[in-house]
Amino acid sequence: MTTNLTSGQNVFTFPNDFIFGAATASYQTEGAVSEDDRGVSIWDTFCSQPGKVYRGDDGNIACDSYHRYNEDLDILKSLNLNGYRFSISWPRILPEGTGVINQKGIDYYNRIIDGLLERNILPAATIYHWDLPQLLQDKGGWANRDTAEYLADYAAICADAFGDRVERFITINEPQIVARLGYRIGVHAPGIADPLQGGIATHHILLAHGLATQAIKASQNSAKPVGITIDLTDVVVLDENAQDEAIQIDREINGLYLDPVLLGTYPDIKRKEMLPPESVIMNGDMEIISTNIDFLGVNYYQPHIVRTASETGIKFNEFPYDNHANIVAVRPQDMPVTAMGWLVDPTGLDRILDKVHQMTNLPIYITENGCAVNDYVDPNGNVHDNERISYLQGHLAACWRAIENGINLKGYYHWSLLDNFEWAEGYSKRFGLVYVDFSTGKRTLKDSALYYAKTAQMKSLKI
Repeated sequence: MTTNLTSGQNVFTFPNDFIFGAATASYQTEGAVSEDDRGVSIWDTFCSQPGKVYRGDDGNIACDSYHRYNEDLDILKSLNLNGYRFSISWPRILPEGTGVINQKGIDYYNRIIDGLLERNILPAATIYHWDLPQLLQDKGGWANRDTAEYLADYAAICADAFGDRVERFITINEPQIVARLGYRIGVHAPGIADPLQGGIATHHILLAHGLATQAIKASQNSAKPVGITIDLTDVVVLDENAQDEAIQIDREINGLYLDPVLLGTYPDIKRKEMLPPESVIMNGDMEIISTNIDFLGVNYYQPHIVRTASETGIKFNEFPYDNHANIVAVRPQDMPVTAMGWLVDPTGLDRILDKVHQMTNLPIYITENGCAVNDYVDPNGNVHDNERISYLQGHLAACWRAIENGINLKGYYHWSLLDNFEWAEGYSKRFGLVYVDFSTGKRTLKDSALYYAKTAQMKSLKI
């Protein structure tokens, strides 16, 4: 770090090879759900069901990136970014989930990858970002062990088609969200609210990761790094009486996914319904799940601050914590929140990165980090999103501190490049560096995009 004595600013300088990137996901941005022989996904089905998505929104058009991808790639270039994380749509490659490959889908992602390389932007491809083909859901989805094998076959196709140019592959995005919100609670596709299926899905998703890792590494056309993206939450406990419960919460939302991948075992969790049933864990499964990976993707958004329900105080807003009767989640009155109601605490990223560093020295990438803001275009055509700039500053500073502390952090992908379809929230929440007018598709760079562009260009952060 250097200090600018004339301005009073601290300047945090990043390594020259640090990735400054942005991220998107196929269903959230592409649209064109019925074009070029794409199959139906579970999110197409989920969105068609009344009451499942805010205002009945869907991803049928989204950001129309399927048609406007060149414009989006030009935006990436204009922001001086050297990395782009995108996801490949399973039903666009395999409309039935297995079987005949859709060459039109292959061609689309070839255009994306080649366009990135022409602009000197490194492609990072996520194999599975939640858009399971509906025909596989009809066979049981992630509660069906066969789906893990299907994903491995699909991953091999992606490795064969794109592995010569993709910089790194991510097998699965946020297995915790897939299992918990999709199968245990049912607020995401496929909308199943069954704790038993949630436990089964957890194991099969992790098994799919291991099998996909092996399949990508076995491809003759790919020698690129392979990893997984896990969403991690910093659990902060405010009183000693809640310490043991906080440890259990950490194991349920973090350890349940980190430990199998990095250590080859499930953590000790008192609430056994959170764990996969022993009957679905077959000999050799844990060895497959813990197949060596080349890097770890970390998604971080907010901490969970908890304390015992019996404690009193006037400095917090309190909320019941999921299935922990003697614990409450608290929201400190002096801590900012995003438009999603999520707490803003960059120091939580410090603690998460340190936690991961204690478990492994693998290269780490922040594959998602960002915030929803109530953005709007002013009469002069500008979007002044100072809250997002502050969020970026704080979390990039945490990244710099991690590097200074010897943590093997290699890159940061902001979520998201574009305002997009935010799953069950529809189009009501805006996470993008770029404002999207969903009625016209017009893109407008927000102030945060200009700030991030300067940061990426200089490879340094001024605070």
